[in-house]
Amino acid sequence: MSIQTERLEDMGRELGDAIAETPEYEAFEEAKAAVENDEDLQAEIREFQQRREEFMLARQRGEATQERLEEVQTAQRDLHSKDKMATYLEAQETLQERLEAVNEAISDPLAVDFGGEAGGCCQD
Repeated sequence: MSIQTERLEDMGRELGDAIAETPEYEAFEEAKAAVENDEDLQAEIREFQQRREEFMLARQRGEATQERLEEVQTAQRDLHSKDKMATYLEAQETLQERLEAVNEAISDPLAVDFGGEAGGCCQD
């Protein structure tokens, strides 16, 4: 491994450590732990995931109805409206915004977006 490669990897680790110390990351971790440690909320998450999976299977079989879709959407809204879940989702969005800003700062001098969904050179 070259010295330059080692330096870049060290800088990457330092960046990761710095991100882990941001208020956005700390709020995300705290909200995530609150969701993970709430047994009732975990049961609701599992129930929602089961309902969503059943709908997806019904859709693949051509058996999905508008009524079932609305049931899944209502269950998702109910789940997302729970205080701990809403706090988690907000913290996740805030952290994502911070990470996008970091990605832009890294990518701008390179004229490359490594974190984006699509590259520029080789698409059909």
